[in-house]
Order: sequence, then structure tokens, then C-alpha cells
Amino acid sequence: MTDGHKRLLAGAGWISSLCWVAVVLDGFDLVVLGALIPTLTGGESPFMTKPEATFVSTISLVGMTLGALLIGAMTDRFGRRKSMIWAVAAFSLATLACAFAHDWVQLAIYRFLAGFGLGGCLPTAIALVTEFSRGQAGKASTRVMTGYHVGAVATALLGLALLPTLGWRAMFIAGALPGLVLVPLMLMHLPESPAFLLAKGRRDEAEAIARANGISIEIASAPVEGVPAQTAGALFRAPLLRNSIGIWVTSFMGLLLVYALNTWLPTLMIQAGYGLQQGLLLLLLMNIGAICGLLVAGQVGDRIGLKPAAILWFLASAGFLAALSVKVPALALYPLVFVTGCFVFSAQVLVYAYTAANHPPAIRATALGMAAGIGRIGAISGPLLGGTLVSLGVGHPWGFYVFAVVGLLAAIAITTTQVMKQKV
Repeated sequence: MTDGHKRLLAGAGWISSLCWVAVVLDGFDLVVLGALIPTLTGGESPFMTKPEATFVSTISLVGMTLGALLIGAMTDRFGRRKSMIWAVAAFSLATLACAFAHDWVQLAIYRFLAGFGLGGCLPTAIALVTEFSRGQAGKASTRVMTGYHVGAVATALLGLALLPTLGWRAMFIAGALPGLVLVPLMLMHLPESPAFLLAKGRRDEAEAIARANGISIEIASAPVEGVPAQTAGALFRAPLLRNSIGIWVTSFMGLLLVYALNTWLPTLMIQAGYGLQQGLLLLLLMNIGAICGLLVAGQVGDRIGLKPAAILWFLASAGFLAALSVKVPALALYPLVFVTGCFVFSAQVLVYAYTAANHPPAIRATALGMAAGIGRIGAISGPLLGGTLVSLGVGHPWGFYVFAVVGLLAAIAITTTQVMKQKV
């Protein structure tokens, strides 16, 4: 065994932490442009117009969609480790380039490239933590996804600190630096997945990494019963096709809710008569609720099953979103929004955990990439749907009724899937 292999085995305990930081970068990207748009489009000589800002925001999500779809497939071909390192490096360099953009066209190109790299982080991170989870896929996936909302909250706070003194370019530099530090740490401490190595016939390496991490290599390599060909094409054939469609629809609906609410919740609350400061506070509360919800969701998923937990979470999301249509006193509103965040923002993560646990290793990252990629289309649709409702003057209360229906459709879609039996 080479010294490089020994270093990777010795650093295997870093897996969750490295993947968590990578997902924090995804959370950064969720809110950074929204935090910068007022600065970029304001003043006497704005950097770009509002329609141009809309294009930049959309092209970033398009890049994320393509990144999730393509890098997810690359991960199953070239390995979790290489794909994760490549994705983080690409995102970090492109984000750093955003700080030096001369006009909105350059910013759009850099944001697209950053989104492409970042889109591959999520499916790869979830595939990795699932395959090192020792049978606790729900807890591992939801715990690493807390980074998503920690990143969102931290970036909002970072904007308050940096924008008044250092300007908008400093925000992109601050977003790039963690990734540039993360890449060498991954090169030193991130091992390859034993499940991937087994799928490629590299059993000796797989056994060494599995022993170092206390993983049962037989369970890690278990095929899904009834799936004869473990290639990406299996997602489009029986018996997985029905599952694929159900997961894709659910993921679309789940990310539609996350991005619609993160974009339009303050405006919806203003329309309801709560005021701007309350609207921003409620957005912060919803994301804090998401972090708490993720910690609970994973444990519930491992206890009752990831599919039943996802159904329960989306049904609860629908109920609480409908309840937000009723104007209530502030003392009741704050806990209501907090609990809504607990369910709405963690329901989607249960879908990822279920996808990872319900597919064989050879196509796991591809399945996650498809779920995340199609979910990103929902992420593009969510702000558009919310904006349309607000423009029509029916954001409150009808916006919450529409979002409640979206949550209900997600619950129905995941219900149509089948839990695949693992041969141990």
C-alpha cells in the first residue's frame, strides 16, 4: 500500500466533515445573489438592471441543473472522490472569478460555471456519506444537509458584515476561499467509496477502506433485487422506472418549495401586513427551523423508514403552509413559521436519502444526480411561480394555498415509489 493510500485511510474520519463543508458552499450559493441584487441593481450607476439580474440568477440555476445531471453520472464512472474534488475546485475558481467580473455578461458566465461545479457537489456528497453510514443513511444524509441551511444563514449574516464596508466583490471572495482550502484537504483525507471500488472490481482497495471505517463490505456492495443491469439505463427501465418518475416529481416539487419560499417569503409576509423587518426575521426563522428539522428527520427516517418519513414530512409541510395563509398574532406566527421550516426544508433531504438508500452503488450517484438535477428545474420554477402570484396581487393568501398543493403532490408522488429489497 502506498503512502498516499495510507494517508487516505488515516483521514477517513474526515468524510462527514469534508462533505458537510461542501454542502455549506451550496447553501452559500442559495442566498448570495439574492443578497447582492439590491446592491448590484441600485445606485446611480448600477452594475446591472433587474432583468439582467434575473437572467444571471436563472443561468446559475441552469448550470446547477446540468452539473447535477452530468457530474452525478461522472461520479458513478470515475469515482466519488475525483468528482467531489473536481466539483469543489470548479465552483471555487468560478466564484472567485465572479469577484472580478467587469459586466453582467461576465458575471452570468462565471455564475453558470460556478453552478455547474456546485451542482455536482450535492449528489456526490450524499452518495459518499450514505456509503460510509453504517446502515444509518437517513441520519447521515440529513446531518450533512444541515450544511445547506447553515451556509444560507451564514451568508446572510456575512452580507450584513461585508457589504457596507468592503462591497459586493468581497462576498464572492469570501465564498471562494473555503473551497480553495477544502480542495487540498480532500486530496489528503477523502477516501474513495468501497461500494464504488467494488463496482469497478477493485476489491482489495475496497476491503482496506471498509475495514478502516467499520463497514460491512457485503452490505456495502449489495445489489438491488430485481435489477439485473446496474447501469444508468436501469433508471429508465422496469423495475426502477416507476421509482425514477416518482422521485423526480417529488424532487421537483420539494425544491420548488424551498426556492419559492426563500425568494418570496418576506414579500408574501409584507402583503399579509406584517412589515419588512418581520418578513426578513421570518425567513431567518424558517431556515433555522430547517436545521432543526433535518436533525430530527434523519432519525425518524432511520426508525420508521425513509419513504414513510418523506410522506409524513410533505403532508405536514402542506398542512403548515396552508396554515400560514391565516393572519395570526406575532406570538403565534413565529413558532408557526419555525415549525413550517422544520418540515418544508427537510422534506427534500429525505427524498435524497431515500434515493441513495434505494439504488445500487453502481448507479447511486447517477440516481441522485437525476433527482437533484430535475429538482433544480423546480428550483427555477419556484421563484417564477411565486413572482407570478405576487405580481397578480394574490401572493397572500393564495400563494400559501398553491404551495400547500405542491407539498401534497410531492407526498402523492413519493407514495407511488417502491422500496427495493437489498440482497445481503
